[in-house]
Amino acid sequence: MPHYMLQTAYTAEAWAAQVKSPQNRVEAVRPVIERLGGRIESAYYTFGEYDLVVILEFPDNVQAAAFALVAAAGGADKALRTTPLLTIDEGLAALRAAGGAGYRPPA
Repeated sequence: MPHYMLQTAYTAEAWAAQVKSPQNRVEAVRPVIERLGGRIESAYYTFGEYDLVVILEFPDNVQAAAFALVAAAGGADKALRTTPLLTIDEGLAALRAAGGAGYRPPA
């Protein structure tokens, strides 16, 4: 099943709610992800531009996009980024395919 990296940055209001009443939001969204055919592989709080990184599996881009839309519509995130991930073998296959594609850069 394809993997995706979801990065989110919470709003100040979402952080205030978490500080007042800490909750595991990963567990809160797990049922939504599972309803879309997905699975949480891992999740981490982070430092920097994004506050949380979650590695997810979804059956396809449509289901991954559906989750990103639901998450964005909730209003707790000021930024949300979903990145499709390739396994090393998939990346190597893409490199081989690119090598035989016959592309010539502009001269």
